[in-house]
Amino acid sequence: MKCVVAVDKNFAIGREGKLLLHVPNDMRHFRSLTEGKVVVLGRKTLQTFPQGQPLPNRTNIILSRNKDFKVKGAIVVNSLEELMEEIKKYPSDDVCVIGGEQIYKQLLPFCDTCEVTYFDREFDADAFFPNLDESGNWKIEEESEEQVYFDTLYTFRRYILNN
Repeated sequence: MKCVVAVDKNFAIGREGKLLLHVPNDMRHFRSLTEGKVVVLGRKTLQTFPQGQPLPNRTNIILSRNKDFKVKGAIVVNSLEELMEEIKKYPSDDVCVIGGEQIYKQLLPFCDTCEVTYFDREFDADAFFPNLDESGNWKIEEESEEQVYFDTLYTFRRYILNN
């Protein structure tokens, strides 16, 4: 299983339920990593999508404690145990955790790869991803050339577990 996330220098991921920055090239990168795959996300993250609908061309699995929560075109699970049972149906490499903060924290221990868009600046944020650079358990396996979006430098990084 892998995480797909965009972070700033402090591993911030959002503010008030929104992404820190919308970068068209990052959206293309996200699509290339997740299309045709399984995405695991929380209910709050789903609500940030256009019309609150599941992402097209993916199997969407929503983790929500609300047992009455239903979404057309998505699988809803109500516990970590139920999620783990559901994702057994798919190749592990095809399962992508895409947020938000609580979902990342719960599922990072089950991941072996993190696909990270790293923004080389700090944003005012209230949601964070665990800092992979400080954990000691992760190392950068690959990093793209530096790219620029207006005043923001960014790279695409692949972190893998440091076994």
